[in-house]
Amino acid sequence: MSPEPLCTKIPACSLCGEPAVIHQRHAGHFLCGTHLIADLEHRVSETVASRQQIVPGDCVAVALSGGKDSTALLFLLHRLFKSHSDIRLVAVTVDEGIDGYREATVRSAEDLVRRLGVTHITVSFGELFGDSLDTILKGRKTQACSICGILRKKALVVGAERAGATKLATGHNLDDEAQSVLMNVLRGDLVRLVRNSGADSGGRFIPRIKPLMYVQEKEIATYLMVQGIWEDLPECPYAIHALRREVRSMLSGIEYRHPGTMLRLMENKKILETGFSGKTGEEPVGYCRECGNPCSGETCQICQIRHSLLR
Repeated sequence: MSPEPLCTKIPACSLCGEPAVIHQRHAGHFLCGTHLIADLEHRVSETVASRQQIVPGDCVAVALSGGKDSTALLFLLHRLFKSHSDIRLVAVTVDEGIDGYREATVRSAEDLVRRLGVTHITVSFGELFGDSLDTILKGRKTQACSICGILRKKALVVGAERAGATKLATGHNLDDEAQSVLMNVLRGDLVRLVRNSGADSGGRFIPRIKPLMYVQEKEIATYLMVQGIWEDLPECPYAIHALRREVRSMLSGIEYRHPGTMLRLMENKKILETGFSGKTGEEPVGYCRECGNPCSGETCQICQIRHSLLR
């Protein structure tokens, strides 16, 4: 006689008793779909308001890769600001030219903007840099994330400028931000650790904002699932070369054993930002001697990459 199947009881929502869809271990709460949506949207709204990330008169360029984080970001901001006539959202998608990967995510992005009725701008590496990322990385795949990260930032800025944006919003979540803190600590890079990319640069840069910076990746995924807009998409094939992949695995394990670790990393970063503001020895912002773009050295990172590709 075969044993009877084990029945696992679904935990009840801590607020209403309905079946829970997520356990927020750092807070000790179980939440149903309805209360997860309300909680997440409230927290994002508070982050935006407390940091003045979006204010009346802003045109916000939303970086939309088509992946889960950027999808949730645009969906959330549209819900929060669709009734605000003095705030405009424009989606910006960067097509790096990654065969077998980017086609699916671009299609996902196009489906979302059609659903929401949001203006959509697409910028490609081929247009800006003359080649796809796949071509650029021939013989240097181990440098994929460093090269792509620099070129992608430039492409997003170009898209934001075309949109006439006053802010550039990215879908970096709590996991991403905590990983960056730990990576900068491991590298001994204090300047990057305390840098505030959302600060006013006197018009030289479009400030970057991160409305999802205090929301865990698993919360974002569950939020999309209960909203019925989850799509299972492939992972970037170059991600296997990233230091971030190792840090992500390590930090996820620590967070599981010690809930709240990622939030504490972010709290400590905020303390450092305040204590070291203007005291990190960072070079003053000037302009690249070759292309004229703002940068902290004599030559910007884009021009440095161009030189390395010619060797």
